[in-house]
Amino acid sequence: MTDAPLFRSGDTLDGFHLVERLHAGGMSEIWKATREDMSPPVALKAPLMREGEEASAIVGFEMEQMILPLLRGPHAPKFIAAGDFSRQPYLAMEYIEGTSLLRRVDVRPLPLDEVLAVGRGVAQALASLHAQNVLHLDIKPSNVIRRADGIYTLIDFGLSRHDHLPDLLAEEFHVPLGTSPYLAPEQVLRDRSDPRSDIFALGVMLYFLLTGERPFGFPQSRAALFRRLWRDPEPPRRLRPDCPPWLQEAILHCLEPEAENRYASAAQLALDLAAPEEIALTARAEKERADSWLTARRRWWTQKFAPTRYPQNLAARRASAPIVMAAVDFSGGLAATDLLRGHATRLMAAAPEARLACVTVIRKPQVGGYEPSAGRHARRLVELRRWAEGLNLPQARATAHVLEADNPAEALLDFARENHVDHILLLASAPLSRRPGLGPIAERVAARAPCAVTLLRPPPRGAGSEATEPGEGLGI
Repeated sequence: MTDAPLFRSGDTLDGFHLVERLHAGGMSEIWKATREDMSPPVALKAPLMREGEEASAIVGFEMEQMILPLLRGPHAPKFIAAGDFSRQPYLAMEYIEGTSLLRRVDVRPLPLDEVLAVGRGVAQALASLHAQNVLHLDIKPSNVIRRADGIYTLIDFGLSRHDHLPDLLAEEFHVPLGTSPYLAPEQVLRDRSDPRSDIFALGVMLYFLLTGERPFGFPQSRAALFRRLWRDPEPPRRLRPDCPPWLQEAILHCLEPEAENRYASAAQLALDLAAPEEIALTARAEKERADSWLTARRRWWTQKFAPTRYPQNLAARRASAPIVMAAVDFSGGLAATDLLRGHATRLMAAAPEARLACVTVIRKPQVGGYEPSAGRHARRLVELRRWAEGLNLPQARATAHVLEADNPAEALLDFARENHVDHILLLASAPLSRRPGLGPIAERVAARAPCAVTLLRPPPRGAGSEATEPGEGLGI
């Protein structure tokens, strides 16, 4: 005998008219609902509170009611209303028109360009979430929706953790919480405080979508779950020969057993996937087999005698791994670019996990121009990489990006927003135009940047100040 549904079509709850049941799971029902005072429909989620239901589902729903109202932006559903536990608990949220990633699982393995798009989109969503002090902790295809405009949105925050709220799940349940194929090693050890756990789960999902196989199977026992602490999966290229080295590098970087060896932040992963040709290749990219039994055994011993893991502070973790953007203007001369490089070097030395994005802007080509866009772009990219070599940073910590735009200020601001840049370095100089409201590009960037900005006073004109490319700089 099956349990009766929680609601029926046509029922009303706190003014919401239930139109269509969208999902009936083991822990909750989700309905499409309308209300007279609002135009678009909403998604209404209500937990099942029957005899014998898992207590963790109720506590998780309580956490979701606490976390969802605090989230902003398109990467999470907008909170509408909530119902009290004293009557009928529910959560009304934005109804998202889009495609669940779960539908794409049925046609795996997916094309390479789609795997890349999913990776970058979900990494951007995680970066936004982490910036709001929230860890999702249950990343999997059924919890990802691609909106009609291409933005990826995360749903179901029942297992999530907010850095500024009590973690009721950790306090009340002393077992690993999550979906077993996607649990990070530290989650298996009941540590719910590390944002790199979400990066691990994203790596599992990308591996699954790329190869059609889950990297750690679907463990049903405690022993099988613990194997991921020391056992790495087969490299993706062994199952999908057309997988490019940079994609294997990125996925295996996400799946490192030790959190310290993964990407330092979701924003850094998104930055890599935005320019895959800039990904620094290591031995991971060329792996043909999983690590040997001896290597796995060493990991086992290391894990067995590892010190106790203490909860991470999410804000401190983010601050230790910022993305710094250096806006390089080659028209200012060698002294100016050297000054910028010196400041960038000091910033990167102060934060060993920081990433540096070296960015310059070239004007979009005019019809009938003297040089094809590809030629100017390649030439500027070579020059930018040569400038970055003077920083003496490992390749994985500094990437080069040439933007083509008619409005350099907007191009720099868009890059900073899309890549979750934490700090912008650029030189200040004279205005580009005398027209009101334009002003120097540096001034416009500083006024509207979504992050900290350091404006450097340019050196006086003189020796070493000749432009490397007269008339082709940012004009900042």
